[in-house]
Amino acid sequence: MKIVYTDALIVGGGLAGLRSAIAAREKGLDTIVLSMVPVKRSHSSAAQGGMQASLGNTSMGEGDNEDVHFADTVRGSDWGCDQEVARMFVATAPKAIRELAAWGVPWSRIRRGDHTVVINGQKETITEKDEAHGLINARDFGGTKKWRTCFTSDATGHTMLYAVANEALRRGVAIHDKKEAISIIHENSRALGVVVRDLLNGDLIAYVAKGTMIATGGYGRIYKQSTNAIICKGIGTAIALETGIVALGNMEAVQFHPTPIVPSGILLTEGCRGDGGVLRDKDGYRFMPDYEPEKKELASRDVVSRRMMEHIRAGKGVDSPYGQHLWLDISILGREHIEKNLRDVQDISKTFNGIDPADEGSKGWMPVLPMQHYSMGGIRTKSTGESPTMEGLFSAGEAACWDLHGFNRLGGNSVSEAVVSGMIVGEYFAQYCKDTHLHAHTQTIEKFLRKESDYLDEILAYEGDEDIFDIKDQMRNIMQEKVGIFRDEEGLFYAVTELEKLLQKTKQIKVGSKIRGNNPELNEAYRVPKMIKLALCAAKGALERRESRGAHFREDYPKRDDANWLRRTLATWPNPDDTMPTLSYEALDVMTMEMPPAFRGYGRKGQLIEHPKSAVREEEIEAVRASMPDADRHALQQALMGYDLPEKYREKNERIGVGYE
Repeated sequence: MKIVYTDALIVGGGLAGLRSAIAAREKGLDTIVLSMVPVKRSHSSAAQGGMQASLGNTSMGEGDNEDVHFADTVRGSDWGCDQEVARMFVATAPKAIRELAAWGVPWSRIRRGDHTVVINGQKETITEKDEAHGLINARDFGGTKKWRTCFTSDATGHTMLYAVANEALRRGVAIHDKKEAISIIHENSRALGVVVRDLLNGDLIAYVAKGTMIATGGYGRIYKQSTNAIICKGIGTAIALETGIVALGNMEAVQFHPTPIVPSGILLTEGCRGDGGVLRDKDGYRFMPDYEPEKKELASRDVVSRRMMEHIRAGKGVDSPYGQHLWLDISILGREHIEKNLRDVQDISKTFNGIDPADEGSKGWMPVLPMQHYSMGGIRTKSTGESPTMEGLFSAGEAACWDLHGFNRLGGNSVSEAVVSGMIVGEYFAQYCKDTHLHAHTQTIEKFLRKESDYLDEILAYEGDEDIFDIKDQMRNIMQEKVGIFRDEEGLFYAVTELEKLLQKTKQIKVGSKIRGNNPELNEAYRVPKMIKLALCAAKGALERRESRGAHFREDYPKRDDANWLRRTLATWPNPDDTMPTLSYEALDVMTMEMPPAFRGYGRKGQLIEHPKSAVREEEIEAVRASMPDADRHALQQALMGYDLPEKYREKNERIGVGYE
């Protein structure tokens, strides 16, 4: 029995996990990060377009602040987010981006004077002030009022991950890679660590800690077409579900990105459209202004993805050997701009499609189609990042339902959340570990190790006639076809029924190789049942949620129903032998919201069933405003909805021209 003890244990080596590890090391804690891959190859590195933070440096970002970023985030979430968490996030994001600059992220910078940009398909000139010269630049992104997405060309996640990883290593964080957590060790509803499988030799190891954080990213690979790396199977989320104690939140909230390239599914950043690129149909026609006259290509991702699929349904898709698609045209930005700010996009397009997007005219158009991209759902946590039902278990980043994004994430808010939650949740996590004494009974640790060892032996002994790879493919096809951009009762019922059958079939497989280590078939044999459980949580949640909200769109219930569905879905798996999740719901309290539910400002109008308390809360807010005519925006905000932050992040943010206003 091999046991490794530490103060702080973090499962996941992406931005959220590494930044949390830094927070733990700042408090002098022994800290271990577990990662399936070398941390600099974590999926955080795939982020291209940028990180949102309301710096207000650029001429197109003038007037931006936490209030504007907060409003954009709430509208983007389709009023599904936790508004206190959204406030915590927007207040800390400017601090995060400046911290990253100090750690070596080479943010693209502003140059004074006149610059030609493309806005709404037309070239325009903007003038940057002398005093902004050298400050961090920002580009436009979907669903935002201001240009606030800071970037390093189109390799933002790569530069951020390297900087944070280097800082973690410099501070002495211990990184154990090629390790996969396969269960959470717990006793009396308290997390004690994880059972880990060494992916090289198959050995099982118990990692025991005062506090355990899950920061393993999303679960996009339960879909056939996804921009996610192949490691994004949601295993960290699934082992939390399998405790029978921890709840997952909003698993039906799955985002589809408008512009992955066809057929590989590699993402072409939202920066393409943010910088002025446009979408075209088979006739070369720019169609988005017809659907979204105000925001056009820069409506929120859920809206743009649906509009694209609607246009294809209307017969305007481009035929190809890989199915129908549409075109993304960035040639209008010019070769100089593309080769400076979108060079990764250019490289992807050249390498995988033989297309140079800087070529003028239709020759440079890139084939795109919406595909699964991001998981808004995850391990349900409090605003501190700790599970409300299991002491000592924390989660951050895409693995968590913190809940910053509600039912739709704004572009640029993901890598931003990863770092910011790593700061905020990491601070709460580190303080918990510092204040906690470890009480882990050896017999409990041994019990969990034996259980997982016996389970692997059970899998190796299966002599059925099913193939685990076929089961996995069937799951991914079902999710793609029935739990996709457009959903309805019949398709979702079919998905739930068939997924349940597939889960049962995972015990009827045969694993050809009987070795523990270096066995891909064994890897899938224990991962796929966990993935199907997540798929069932998403499909069942989508079936029961009879409304449309953000990325969850029911064609048979097209309205957002605040009167009945302004609530968060919670999924649990109480018993190991269950074949279906148990769903419950957590109401969102309108009377505590700083922004009561309203029309988003884009998407279909008139598709809203209002909550009866929305108007009441709006009257309360107006009364508070009237009673504080001389208050600054910070005091007014606190009066409307208080929120808390770790003390080190409470200071106001400074902005050019307005100071700490």
